[in-house]
Amino acid sequence: MKILVTGANGMLGKDLCPILQDEGYDVIETDKHNLDITNLAQVTKVLNEEKPDIVIHCASYTQVDKAEDEPDITRLINSKGTENIAKVCAEIDSTLVYISTDYVFDGKGINGEKRTTPYLPTDKSNPLNVYGLTKLEGEKAVRKYCKKYYIVRSSWLYGIHGKNFVETILSLKDMPEIKVVDDQAGCPTWTVDLSEGIAELLKSNEYGIYHICGGGQTSWYNFAGAILTLDGASVNIKPCSTEEYPRKAKRPHYSVMDNNGSCRDWKSALKEYMQLRNMED
Repeated sequence: MKILVTGANGMLGKDLCPILQDEGYDVIETDKHNLDITNLAQVTKVLNEEKPDIVIHCASYTQVDKAEDEPDITRLINSKGTENIAKVCAEIDSTLVYISTDYVFDGKGINGEKRTTPYLPTDKSNPLNVYGLTKLEGEKAVRKYCKKYYIVRSSWLYGIHGKNFVETILSLKDMPEIKVVDDQAGCPTWTVDLSEGIAELLKSNEYGIYHICGGGQTSWYNFAGAILTLDGASVNIKPCSTEEYPRKAKRPHYSVMDNNGSCRDWKSALKEYMQLRNMED
C-alpha cells in the first residue's frame, strides 16, 4: 500500500515516515520543494502521478504567534492548501489523514466558565487564534470533499527533529530563573507516539475525527518542571499567569483532549524522549 506524506521534512514527518516504512508501507516523502500544497495544479499533477492509497497531510503553518501577523499566508497554507489536497484525494479516491490541533477549542465551558473536562472529538470547536481558525477551516474542507478521511487532532508536540517546548526549556536551563505559564492545561505529545497512533489508526476503516495525544494532562509550568527534573538541571522555575506572560495569539486555558487510550501517559513518553535525546547528545 502506498502512502504519500506532505511535510515529510517537518518534526512530525521525520518520525512518521520511518515508522510507516517499518509497518510495510511504500512511503512517498514530499515537502514544499516537490509539492507546493497551495498550488492546485501541482497537487493534481503529483497525486495523479503517484496515485497513493493514503495521503497523510502533515504540512502546515505552525507558528502560532506569527500567524497573527500573517493571517493571509497562514490561511493560504492551512486552509487553501488543505482544500487542494482534499479535492484531489476525493478525485483519485485516496484516503486523507489530516493533522489538526487542540487549538480548534476555546477552553470554555457551556456558560463561558473555564472548562474542566477533556474534549471529545464531537465537542464544539471555537478557535481563539488565527492558527486554530485556519486549522479548523482545513478540517471543514476535508469533511466537505472527502468521504474517506481521518482528522487527527493532537497537541503540544515535541520531537527530536524540530523546535519545540522541550528544547526551548532545556536551552534556558543555565538561566538563574525562568517563568512559565501555569494556567494553561493540555496534553504534551511526543511525535513518535503520535506517529505510532496514526499507524494504528490506519488499520481501522472507522473514518472520522480522532484525538491522538499524550495521556493525562498538565500545565506548561509542570511540563517544564518535569523536563528539567529528568535532565537533572537545578534552575529556579517560577509559575506565572497568562496575563503576566502575554503572547500575540490567545491560547485556551484548557485544551485537554480525551485520547481514548491512543497514546500512553505523557510523563512516560517524556522520560523515554529525554533518555533518547541524551543518548544522541
